[in-house]
Amino acid sequence: MRRFFADPANVGENSITIDNTDDLHHMLKVLRLSEGDKIEISDGMEWEYEAEILYLSRERAEARILDKQRFTSESHVKITLFQGIPKQSKMDTIVQKAVEFGVFRISPVFTARTVVTDNGNFSKKVQRWRRISAEAVKQCKRGIIPEVTEPCGFTELLGALEEFDLVLIPYENEDGVTLKDELRKFRQKQGEASRSSARGSSPEYNHLSESGGLSDNGGDCRIALIIGPEGGFSDEEVRLVTAAGGKSVSLGKRILRTETAGIAAVAMIMYELEL
Repeated sequence: MRRFFADPANVGENSITIDNTDDLHHMLKVLRLSEGDKIEISDGMEWEYEAEILYLSRERAEARILDKQRFTSESHVKITLFQGIPKQSKMDTIVQKAVEFGVFRISPVFTARTVVTDNGNFSKKVQRWRRISAEAVKQCKRGIIPEVTEPCGFTELLGALEEFDLVLIPYENEDGVTLKDELRKFRQKQGEASRSSARGSSPEYNHLSESGGLSDNGGDCRIALIIGPEGGFSDEEVRLVTAAGGKSVSLGKRILRTETAGIAAVAMIMYELEL
């Protein structure tokens, strides 16, 4: 079944209204859906539904709720990808694949070596990336549409890092610590805190189970992943991030392109902390 999104305000006790014009056009003209067809609907917050179309026009669709379930495809590992803005259409691929791998938020960043400039029409790019995020979500049937924020500068990025449990900055000149090293140290630390919490001595932590995965009733684990543009980071940028508590890590023996590095790192994080 095809997946669509509805505003929580449009979800009633027995029916759901869809009024997004792009979705309605896709339902009518591309998928050729009609009354009686079944679809999946997410409220983008907590619930997903199986529903049957009762009415469909260019202005709105009404669907009867057949089944209601909490999200099953969303991870408690909430990764924010701070992506140094690359040239050309590389960001399109980064957004699409990062969303498929489960990233929670994507924040484009202007760094010291970013070649791209904002000449007044950057908002159009952001709108395109948001559409790509929404389309990728429907394809992989996620429960939420990951936010693509307005671009920020490196100083703004530094100011946002304190909200995260772990900050990772892959750096090509790092040869002492790998991403695997930091993720396993983090998992062990959080696992110890979770066990301590279970004994009642540390109630503020409950992220990870003893097996290393997320506990069923634990809280979200917030991770910042900072990826540089084509030219990489300057030494000063890496110094500033590590001074703010971030961890400089290596992704391996080979230098990855910017459009590969973030996607690879997200996959590694999910493998280590979610599966």
